[in-house]
Amino acid sequence: MTLSGPVRGSVVALCALCVVLVVLPGCAAHRARAAAKAAKVTPEILYKRAKHDLDNNNFSGAIKTYETLTARFPFADEARQARIDLIYAYYRAGEDESATDAADAFIRENPTHPRVDYAYYVKGLVDFEHQPNALEALFHADMSKRPPTTARKAFAAFKIVVEQYPKSEYAHDSLQRMVYLRNRLANYEVHVAQYYLKRGAYIAAAQRAKGTIEQYDGAPAVREALAILITCYDKLGLQPLAAQARQVYAANYSSTVAQSQPAMHHSWWRFW
Repeated sequence: MTLSGPVRGSVVALCALCVVLVVLPGCAAHRARAAAKAAKVTPEILYKRAKHDLDNNNFSGAIKTYETLTARFPFADEARQARIDLIYAYYRAGEDESATDAADAFIRENPTHPRVDYAYYVKGLVDFEHQPNALEALFHADMSKRPPTTARKAFAAFKIVVEQYPKSEYAHDSLQRMVYLRNRLANYEVHVAQYYLKRGAYIAAAQRAKGTIEQYDGAPAVREALAILITCYDKLGLQPLAAQARQVYAANYSSTVAQSQPAMHHSWWRFW
């Protein structure tokens, strides 16, 4: 039997309505089950999921779950631990800005937390591990001639770990990284002093060299800084200061020149 156009349309519409009536209860039931399942998720369950992903190097998955945990249960004990773990997860995922922001937030909100030293340590790592870009690496660029902005930030973060948390498990590694950064910063300061010296700006060169000696005692570049300082004092006609600088140089770098003043032995990471 062939149905006329209007009748056929009515039948199709009726069938569609029946499908909708069948599907809607199913959708509602699915949403209800999902809501019930979500209601059963506890901070402990979320933390275990995130920690499992973190331990298996699934950093993106861990980050997503940790963020869900801290958003849904901000005052749970697991949320506080999650904020520490998030710092590490962001760092390992290469999300440097997020790692630094998370560390800063944790330090600000938990200044007396027993693991706040770790937040400072990761802040230092993020800036310490900034590498030259591809072109710089290809042409073997001398990084000592680049303004060491991130090096200073890393040095400051590691310095807090070493000085404020000397018993921290991260203190030794922080100190070793500070030694490297100290040398890097001293090299840059000497480079700038040489730049001023070549252009006859003796006062500026002397100030930069003097600052290097005072701030980065123990760095190999201090020897060159002393030489620059002596040259500048000679050029400026400051003979007493030049003679004093020569005495310091002789005491530290020559075994044949007698020294009436003791060499400097203050801790190199202290600026006073």
